[in-house]
Amino acid sequence: MIELYQFELSQYSEKVRLILDYKGLEYRKIEVTPGIGQVELFRMSGQRQVPVLKDGSTFVADSTEIAKYLDRQYPDRPLFPSDPVQRALCLMMEEWADSSIGIKSRQALFGAISQDQGFRKSLLPETTPDIVKSLVEFIPSEVLKVLGIGVGSGPDSVKSATTDLKQDLEALCLLLVERPYLLGDEPCLADLAVAGLSMLIKFPDGPYLDLPPAVKGKGIPGLADSIVYEPFFIWRDRLYAQYRKSTFSYSTAPSAPTSISID
Repeated sequence: MIELYQFELSQYSEKVRLILDYKGLEYRKIEVTPGIGQVELFRMSGQRQVPVLKDGSTFVADSTEIAKYLDRQYPDRPLFPSDPVQRALCLMMEEWADSSIGIKSRQALFGAISQDQGFRKSLLPETTPDIVKSLVEFIPSEVLKVLGIGVGSGPDSVKSATTDLKQDLEALCLLLVERPYLLGDEPCLADLAVAGLSMLIKFPDGPYLDLPPAVKGKGIPGLADSIVYEPFFIWRDRLYAQYRKSTFSYSTAPSAPTSISID
């Protein structure tokens, strides 16, 4: 069986999960934790990042490379249009989604959890001890802002990312006015990439992710709850309903998560 070394809150992992579901492929999710296990993953695959796909003896890293590999090995429900121009547009849009929505949604989400104690606490797994929840909830926003600067998510970066995401969502809404998918009548990698990578803007509401119930259907204020971008999220929800499988249908990871590094 295909194995996906992943992180549940990684939108790049979600992009791959959506691709696997779209193609109707069975796979086992292996949840990972950062730490010393990086050595083990590197020994097995020569890769340090997640998501990493293992198919038999083959390891593939990077969500885009995983998509290309899966399309070669499992050609049913192709990810790329046959028309050369449409294929080019699909590749360009997928790359844009990776570098724009993928990166900027993380920055904007960091800004949201820095400002909202309740939202910050709700992202913690239900098994988190109460004392840890209390500590996380009451971390001063000023401390998180300083930490954010260190990881490229300072106040200026968050503001810029949020502004850019508003433009991205507006453009996507316009593209979807008169067609069911971003490039026409059939879904392609561009649709799956955009839908999966938008996970951190607004978490899908449904049995798709192993997330605390309190955050499902919630997201970045001003984006997730704006009526202006509602057409996009309605479209995404429809795409999920068509192709995304319930998390409960998958094999579960071992009781002790595989420890690998998340870069």
